[in-house]
Amino acid sequence: MNLTKRPSPPVVRRLAEGFSIESAFDRLSHLPGCLWLDSAHRPDDADASKIGRYSFLTADPVRQLVAFLDDHSPWAEIQTWCRELPDTFDPDLPPFQGGIAGLFGYEAGSWLEPVGLARINDLPTATVSLGLYDWTIAVDHKADAAWLISQGLSENTASKRAEVAERRADQVESLLSNPLPFRQSSFREGEAPAGPQPSTGITPHEQVAHPSQQHSTRYDGITSNFSGAQFRARVAEIVRRICDGDSFQVNLAQRLLSKATLSSPDLYRKLRSTNPAPFGGYFCGGDFQVLSSSPEGFLTVRDRIATTRPIKGTIGRTSDADRDRQLALQLEQSEKDRAENIMIVDLMRNDLSRVCEDDSVMVRKLCRIERYQYVQHLVSVVEGRLRDDQTVVDLLQACFPGGSVTGAPKIEAMRTIASLEPNHRGPYCGSLGYISCGGAADFNILIRTITAAHGYWQIPVGGGITARSDPAAEEAETWNKAEGMLRAVLS
Repeated sequence: MNLTKRPSPPVVRRLAEGFSIESAFDRLSHLPGCLWLDSAHRPDDADASKIGRYSFLTADPVRQLVAFLDDHSPWAEIQTWCRELPDTFDPDLPPFQGGIAGLFGYEAGSWLEPVGLARINDLPTATVSLGLYDWTIAVDHKADAAWLISQGLSENTASKRAEVAERRADQVESLLSNPLPFRQSSFREGEAPAGPQPSTGITPHEQVAHPSQQHSTRYDGITSNFSGAQFRARVAEIVRRICDGDSFQVNLAQRLLSKATLSSPDLYRKLRSTNPAPFGGYFCGGDFQVLSSSPEGFLTVRDRIATTRPIKGTIGRTSDADRDRQLALQLEQSEKDRAENIMIVDLMRNDLSRVCEDDSVMVRKLCRIERYQYVQHLVSVVEGRLRDDQTVVDLLQACFPGGSVTGAPKIEAMRTIASLEPNHRGPYCGSLGYISCGGAADFNILIRTITAAHGYWQIPVGGGITARSDPAAEEAETWNKAEGMLRAVLS
C-alpha cells in the first residue's frame, strides 16, 4: 500500500440540513463493499447517552483484503495496512474518516489460537473481508449533522492526494443526487470495479448450497441445526463439563435458517425497523451480506484509550413499563446472570492487559441495565490505555473474538463450541467495524445478525451457559433474542 505518513487534511464537505442516511443507502447499496455502520437506536438510559451517536456509510473500497479459512492467516497483512494508514484526522468530526473497515468472522480466531473448528461449513463465506475506504459519509445524530469526508487514499503521493480526494468527493455527491433507481458497479473513472457486484442474497436454484441436516421449529419456513431436545442436551453437556472443571462458562448457539425471499438491502431496511440497535450494520462482501442489529460493542479506541462493553445477562421486555422495571430488577438481582457477566469482565480485563499500560485497565461500569426493543441486558464497561508499541490490530488480536460470545477461559470455551456446535459460525459472533486514519477504531460484536448467502438467511442465536444454567430456560432465551430478526424475516 505504501501510503505516506505525512499529514494531509481530508477533504470535508458539510451535507445539507435534513440529509437522510437511509436515502443515501438506497443510492449506494448496489456498490461493491457497501458498508453501513448504523446506529439506529440510542439506549434511553442516562449512562448510555454516548452510545449510538454516530453512523457511517461508505462503499467501493480502493483496495480489498479477503481471506478464507484455507488461506494463510491475513493478520500480518492487516497489521501492515494499519501501520501504513496516514495520520490524517480532524478531531472536530466523527471518528471514522476513511481507512480500513469490514468484517472479521468468528473463525478468524482460529488463526490466532489452536481452538479447532466445527465439522460442517455448508454455507461458506469469507472469514475476513476488509476494504481500504477512501471516503465516508459521517452522521452525528446528537448534533443532527452530516459530512462527506474524502481522503484520496488511492494516491500514494501526498501532494496529489488532495486532488484525488476532491474528485472522489465530487463523484460521491453525484451519486447522492441521482434519482433512484441507479445502478453501476464502480464510479472511479477509467478503473475496473474494486470488487464483485453485490448479490441480493438470492441465488439461482442450481447454485444454492444444500444446508446440513435441519430441524423444523414452531415457525413455518424457519429451521434449526438443533432439535429442541438436542439443544437442551448440549446445554446439559456443557453444565457437566463445567462441573468437571473444564471451564466456567461456554456460549452455545443454534443456527436458524430461512430461504431468502427478497434482496439483502430490503431485508436490512426491515430489520432496522423491527429491531433497531446502537451497533447495527450492513456489509456487502460480494456474494454474501451481513445484516446486524447488534446491541453490543466489542472494542472502541479513542486517543489510545481502548474500551470494551461485554453483554451478559438477558431478560425479556413487555409493553407494561412497571412490569419492565420489575424484570430489570429481577435481572440485576440474578446471581447467575451477574456471575456470568463478571466472569466475562475478568476475561476482558485480562485480554486488555496484554496490550495496555500497566495499571490502566479498570472497570468503569459493572452489570448496568440497558433496554432494547425486545430484551434488557446487563452491560459492563472495561477500559485501558494502549501501550505506545501497540496498534489497534494488536488489540484486536489480543481480544478476538469477544469473550461474551465464547465463554471463559476463552481457549477452552472455543474448543467446546467447536466440538458441540455442528456448523461454522461465519460472521456471527465476529465483528464489523473500522480502523480510521488517525487511529480511532470501533468494532461491534455480531450478535442479532443475519447472514445472507447461497440463497439462505442464517440467523444464529445463543447464550452463555454456566453451572447454574437450566437447559429449557437457555433454549427459551435464544428464541427471545431471535424475535426481532424473525419479525423482519417473516413479515
